[in-house]
Order: sequence, then structure tokens, then C-alpha cells
Amino acid sequence: MRVLLALGGNAMTAPDGSATPAAQIEAVGVAMRAAARLVAAGHELVITHGNGPQVGNILVKNELAANVVPPVPLDWCGAQTQGTLGFTILNALDHALADAGVARPVAALVTRTLVDRDDQGFTHPSKPIGRYLPREQAQTLIGHGQVWEDRGEKGWRRVVASPEPLEVLDVGPVRVLLEAGHVVVAAGGGGIPVVREADGRLRGVEAVIDKDLTAALLARTLGADVLVIATDVDHAAVDWGTPGQRELGRVTLAELRRHADDGQFASGSMGPKVDAATRFVAGGGPRSLITSLTHITDAVEGGFGTVIEAD
Repeated sequence: MRVLLALGGNAMTAPDGSATPAAQIEAVGVAMRAAARLVAAGHELVITHGNGPQVGNILVKNELAANVVPPVPLDWCGAQTQGTLGFTILNALDHALADAGVARPVAALVTRTLVDRDDQGFTHPSKPIGRYLPREQAQTLIGHGQVWEDRGEKGWRRVVASPEPLEVLDVGPVRVLLEAGHVVVAAGGGGIPVVREADGRLRGVEAVIDKDLTAALLARTLGADVLVIATDVDHAAVDWGTPGQRELGRVTLAELRRHADDGQFASGSMGPKVDAATRFVAGGGPRSLITSLTHITDAVEGGFGTVIEAD
């Protein structure tokens, strides 16, 4: 099968959230051992990943150095983290495949995602990112063209656009590499956000794209047989954190949508994953899975985890 594996940010950091280089290397190593099991089982594999903690680190560097050097824009942040995490994933997956006795080339692509230049988020940004700062520090960054909001006692926080992904522009090279037998890492962090100007030229923009939504789009474009959204739990659940909590196994598209409409999935955690899983199936994808890294091979081959299929 052709599998699109979307790794959450927790797969790129230590269990306590630490994002030191050593912690990231160790966490990626664990994730790639799970990915290698899919490859060893004979599946074609495309990997995409989050980059929230890594971009957060760059933003802190921006803040600390804002009076010395211009801040790195968000499209550059995305490109830098795709390169760094792609390199880390390549090394870890090479080692994991070798340990599994599998000879398979691996490639990582710097990948752009097209968004609408008229998206309302660019005129009314609302997606909070980064840490809270005192007004004086925020003002320096506002002077560089960023949008910050007063959040009361916590301080000021930056807000940016989070537009809908329209097209993964570099899907052609992904296909070529897959057909040549590679495992491909692509569209990290949702892809580098770009818009197309009236003259047809592409331009990077200050935005963040939900990586799960891009994963669903990429999976559909590549004709994936299954979209696997790896997280830190074995199943999505309803009535989370209550005595009536119930894990979801095999569910129809309509059933999962009803739960989402009832507000069962938090917008900052499981909500985007469920949204992406339902979009893939609704768009003609055969099957989506939400489960933990530990069980991704079981999920792909045996239906473990939350399995979403068409009605």
C-alpha cells in the first residue's frame, strides 16, 4: 500500500516537550524505527511532520536578536525546519532501515504549499504563535512588521494567518522519487506557505499551515491508500477525561463528523487530526487512521486505532 504518515510535533521532541538537538534526535530515532517497520512490511511510504517546537525556537531567537538582526520570516522558518528535520529524519531512517535489513533510499524535499493570497487571515490574523512578551519587547517586533495582541496579564502574543492549503506544489518530485523506490519526506510543517501573484510568480508569506490538513491534501493528491495520523494516544476518544470516556475504533465518516459537530475534539489537539482524517476519506481516500506511533503497522495492516472509512 501507499501510506502517508503524518507525524505530530510530539514525535520530534522529548516526552517532557524538550526540543534540544539531542532530544529531537532521540525522539526522531524512535519515530523512524516505527516508520521502518512499515517499509519492512513492503509498503510505499511518504512522511510528513509537524514543526511547532522547532519554529518556536527560531521565534525566540528572533525576539532575542531583534535589535541586532532582522527577524527570520515565517516562510523562512518553515524552510529551515524542513531542512533540519529532514536531515535528522534521513539519518534516523537510514539507520532504522539498516537495522531492519532493508535497503531503501530515502529523500527529503523542501516543499511549498500554495495558499490564497486573499485569505482573510492576512488582513485579520488570528492564529497565536510563540511565547508571551512584555509590551516593550513586542513593540520592537511590531516595528519589524509583525502583528502582536495584548493578552492581558500574560502579556503580548504574536498572531498570524493560518490559511487553507490549496495545493502542494512540489508533488511532482515526490511522485518521481516514489516511483524510483524512495521513502520520501515532504511538506514538513504543512509546507512552506506561498501565494501566487497576478503575474504568476510565487512569493513566500508570513503564515502557518496546519500540517494535518496538508497531509490530507498530499495523501489525496498522491493517491495514497491510507492516511495515518500518528499521535500520542492509541485512539481518538469521545467524552475525553470523563468517566464516560470511550475510545473510537472503526467509525464511519458520518459518525465521526457527528462527534466533531458535538465539540468532542479539542481545536488545539485532536480536532485538526479528525478534520484531516475526515477530509481525506470525504475526498475519495479509502481509509484514514488515527493512532500512536507504536501501533502504526498494526493500524495499517490490521485496523488498530481509530479507523475512518466512507459510509
